[in-house]
Amino acid sequence: MGRTYFVEDSVEQYLQNILDTSGKACVTGLLIGQCSPQRDFVLLAVRTSPKETQSDEVDEEWVVEHATQVSRMLPGGLAVLGVFLGAAPELSIQAQNILRRLVFAVEKSITKARLWKLANDEVHDRVALNICSETKKVLCRSFDVKDPKSSAKPADWKYQTGLSASWPVLECNVEVDLQVPVPADFANRELDKCIENGLKEWVRLIQQCSCILNGKVMGLDKDLLDGTKKKASSQQFVQQPFVVQLLRPSKFKTDDRSTALVQKSSGTVVLKGVVHCKAYIHTNKPKVKDAVQALKRDVLNTVAIRSQMLFEDFYLDPEGYTEKGARTEEYPLPKRVFVPLAGTGVMICDYMFKDEAPKDIQFRIKELLDLDVKEDQLDMLLEIDSAIKLAPKTSHPQSNIVVAEPETSQLLEMFPDDYNPMQLKVGVVIAAGVVLFAVVFSVIFFSD
Repeated sequence: MGRTYFVEDSVEQYLQNILDTSGKACVTGLLIGQCSPQRDFVLLAVRTSPKETQSDEVDEEWVVEHATQVSRMLPGGLAVLGVFLGAAPELSIQAQNILRRLVFAVEKSITKARLWKLANDEVHDRVALNICSETKKVLCRSFDVKDPKSSAKPADWKYQTGLSASWPVLECNVEVDLQVPVPADFANRELDKCIENGLKEWVRLIQQCSCILNGKVMGLDKDLLDGTKKKASSQQFVQQPFVVQLLRPSKFKTDDRSTALVQKSSGTVVLKGVVHCKAYIHTNKPKVKDAVQALKRDVLNTVAIRSQMLFEDFYLDPEGYTEKGARTEEYPLPKRVFVPLAGTGVMICDYMFKDEAPKDIQFRIKELLDLDVKEDQLDMLLEIDSAIKLAPKTSHPQSNIVVAEPETSQLLEMFPDDYNPMQLKVGVVIAAGVVLFAVVFSVIFFSD
């Protein structure tokens, strides 16, 4: 039996509009939503961003790059579920081959950028939607992306009103304080790989954290919405917010054998600050473990995305990072900005560098998601920009390592007034409403 995709009814009108106005033989785009064991949900369809040079042929590389950029704008629980293709009836056979290539290529690119992997028992099917540009008839199929040789399976495509209006939202603020040594044999252009390798232990730590939801410990196999009230006029749930605290395990479990390894280091990368994380979960009897997993993955995604974005800027101008001698550079990572998705109960996000303005966010959302948003719709207060001053460099005795130590008073100013430093020592990751945000990327280089 094939999968069933429940689709926000606004998607139907959007697809018809772009087919009527594109003027191209083929129109491609992404389908965004959430998977669950019983059914899948599609909340948004997004056409592929137009290129400067127009062509009727499908540019696979362009579609994949667009999907990679869009995946960065999704909070926990939401993902690119597949692709759609609008084509004339005479291209129907060719369209199926194109859709297959795009589904696998998009999934491969998005998976490569993640710090985590889907478990074997999770849903690996991705949707391929073929739309006839003349009759508007849809042919929905899915592919198991875990199996490169999988064949297309029939799937149902059903529209529904108010699909995500009452989806629960989980939120937390996570304090990040990571130091990643840079091996001496790493080139400047391999710093991103160094960061990815250095974050592996931190990824396992986040995945093993226990959670407190709204001040209560809930069993992972328990229904998240047990006891939640429904609207009197319908059978829909009232959107339930969950404030989450992550608790570090007292004993950190690792699959790797513990060994001591001495490596010559050429520097240190420091990721430090507080990030706001958000995740959404469907209302089809969701389990606590599924909601918590979505939030943890958002924690991993937002840290990885910010460092990736900064390195992309670095590689455009590498000359500033080749000087010899001891030096410390400090760069603010982009802060997260949230935007409500009209007609749904969820928000999307983007990342804003210090030298950017709200209009830059509006432009990117229009270009990548084909959405018009007003400046007053941008929620830029969940992560308030704040500077961290680094104390003068100090050399530790019997060591050539040069470090930069942050001033304690300045660090404390990043947190709420009721912040207790002992919270970090017992492993409670901050979960306040609004926190000062100051993730800083520091690269410490020194000569041989």
